[in-house]
Amino acid sequence: MAAQLYKTESGRLFHAGAVAIITVGLPARGKTHVSRSLCRYLRWLGVSTKVFSVGNYRRERMGTIPNDWFDPRNVDAVTVREKIAEDCLDDMIQWLEHGGNQVGIYDGNNVTEERRRELYDKLTSHNINALFIESICTKEEIVYANIRSVKISSPDYVGWDPEEAVKDYTHRIERLMEHYETISDTGIPFVKLLNVGEKIIVNNVMGYLQSRIVYYLMNLHVQPRKIYFARTGRTDHIECYKGDDELSEEGHVYAKALKEFVVDYRAHAKASSGNSEEQERPLAVWTSTRKKARQTAQPFADAGFAVRQHSVLTQINPGEVDGMTLAEIKEHYPEELKRARADPYRHRYPRAESYHDLAVRLEAVIMELERETNDVLIIGHETVLKCLYAYLFDRPENDIPIISVPRGFLIEITPSAYGCKESRMKID
Repeated sequence: MAAQLYKTESGRLFHAGAVAIITVGLPARGKTHVSRSLCRYLRWLGVSTKVFSVGNYRRERMGTIPNDWFDPRNVDAVTVREKIAEDCLDDMIQWLEHGGNQVGIYDGNNVTEERRRELYDKLTSHNINALFIESICTKEEIVYANIRSVKISSPDYVGWDPEEAVKDYTHRIERLMEHYETISDTGIPFVKLLNVGEKIIVNNVMGYLQSRIVYYLMNLHVQPRKIYFARTGRTDHIECYKGDDELSEEGHVYAKALKEFVVDYRAHAKASSGNSEEQERPLAVWTSTRKKARQTAQPFADAGFAVRQHSVLTQINPGEVDGMTLAEIKEHYPEELKRARADPYRHRYPRAESYHDLAVRLEAVIMELERETNDVLIIGHETVLKCLYAYLFDRPENDIPIISVPRGFLIEITPSAYGCKESRMKID
């Protein structure tokens, strides 16, 4: 939770009350990815959000179960799984009714009209606003890629041979297909996502928070990609915001080394992956309009990479303490320093920005980052990269000032349905 605009006594925002988001669709259609990503985004807005996964409930209670337990004709298995799904739903309702919690995401298949109407009626009886999100894929290559990239790494297939996992999961999907009914009840609010963002259908969705959810879904996709973070090079002077200094000689050496390292690393990774789609994915470079940022990105532009400048990627404005050492700040602004240490995320020095201000400013870039299907390298100031890192890894706001983004390292981030993974490499 980072970019909350304001706080309320109840803890709920946007006059939206309690909202339940219910996923709909066959397995391997991106439901879990949508659930986790949407949860992360809503928390970033400051909305108290939690995912309630029927699959996780089933795994916690039963562990790994045979494939025939997913056969709708297996009456005993259906009874057990329905009980687990109902317990998951009841826990979500209880969570929404207490403590100012606002959005619960019910992550399950929910493939029949009868089941969805039951869910809608029960949630309405508890004064909870329901919104159904259906993920539909008509392209076999998307489904197959999703099975391979996501499901073989899911908790259901730990230790499995990848090919056997794919085969087993494909059989599970085929059994559910026989009973799958797409949403046709226009009396309930729903969003249909076709082919992972190729087309979106919205029905009966009202309210500001629900509209923000739809806008986010319009920018979401599940295509594989990499996100890289790197600090800008050094200047000749102490960090100075007003001066907008150019890179030092050492900074120019670093900029060239960064470009060479990224190019070599990606070439090696693509050659060893054997994935033709990854080999075709280009790299875009994003940076701010500051001189040191533009100059750090210049070797990439000279090598033919697309470099884009975003003014919102500019570092925090330090205000009156610009260019001061810690000792100087302590001498001139002792009370401000105490307040900064007490609340480093929200504190502003005179005429300065806080990390919270920066987090709010970065939302436009965050949305563009979700929409981007190519690999992206973001070259930025430490403060900017801390905020973006916190968003991608769903870190709480108080963590942002202490997140480590050292200069001289390339951070590679791989988004997936079950969360982002990272690796850090020292630039030679």
